[in-house]
Amino acid sequence: MTLNEKIIKNKLGLLNLAKELGNVSQASRLMEFSRDTFYRYKSALDEGGIEALLEQNRRKPNLKNRIDSHTEQAVVALSARL
Repeated sequence: MTLNEKIIKNKLGLLNLAKELGNVSQASRLMEFSRDTFYRYKSALDEGGIEALLEQNRRKPNLKNRIDSHTEQAVVALSARL
């Protein structure tokens, strides 16, 4: 089982348990998720299907910390000699 399958399985487990119990609060408490998290998962599932439940990286790369490729290659070449 891949990491993505495990993530989706836990999220769908919460949604299915809430449906089975008929109580979002109780299902969230049992699965140790907040109700807000339940509603985010439910909204994602309703809008985008199972693929929407995959982990989404919200980080944007900080391009200010990058150096030009010529300088990077020179540093790598220098470190390879050491």
